[in-house]
Amino acid sequence: MKHPLPARPSIGTHDGLSYALFLPDGEPTGGVVICHGAGSAKESHFDFARTARDRGLAALAYDARGHGRSEGALGPGLVGDALGMCDLLREQAPAVALRGSSLGGFTAIMAAAASHGSVRAVVALSPAPGDLLARALRSEEREIEFRADVERLEPWLASVSLTEAAAALGAAGVALLLMHARGDEQVPYTVSEELFAAASEPKRLLLVPGGHHRSLQHDVEMQNEALRYVERSLR
Repeated sequence: MKHPLPARPSIGTHDGLSYALFLPDGEPTGGVVICHGAGSAKESHFDFARTARDRGLAALAYDARGHGRSEGALGPGLVGDALGMCDLLREQAPAVALRGSSLGGFTAIMAAAASHGSVRAVVALSPAPGDLLARALRSEEREIEFRADVERLEPWLASVSLTEAAAALGAAGVALLLMHARGDEQVPYTVSEELFAAASEPKRLLLVPGGHHRSLQHDVEMQNEALRYVERSLR
């Protein structure tokens, strides 16, 4: 039995960043910008973007600098890049959320904290804190390959606090959903527990038994749980 192919996204470039835009058939009820992890690319999260589109949301996945088809190297400008993608999606959707995993979870929280409330919600899956990311950059046996401006990025990562950024979200009215697998072998689930403790309402922590660092990203049930949280937060 043949099934129709899913509608293709619109592919574009904005400020040197390659992105894919998924739009529903009708007017979007909201939008979500998708931030991928280190060494990944926007295509890895097309399944989540399609699920968002099927629920009536606009979704924009993009390649961080140093990854995929985007220009340049990953550096301290990653927060500004995420906010630029939010501005781009806001042209299509009335309100915008961020969803990120690992490095992308770090990016999403940091960007939302710097958005002055223009980002309404964050979903962070296994967010990696800056000191952990800095150590990974220093490693002589770095397993994940991507272009990075290490001389600028490493000290910046070591100087910022993901915990402080999470704590700042509530004052700006930004809702935070943290999702983490207890079996995560790269970022301990206690990181999300600490972020949740520092954050104020509205917030939610979802810890899942077992799993591994990437197990929640492509789980359909977890994707829909994240999108339900986004929908409620964007109303």
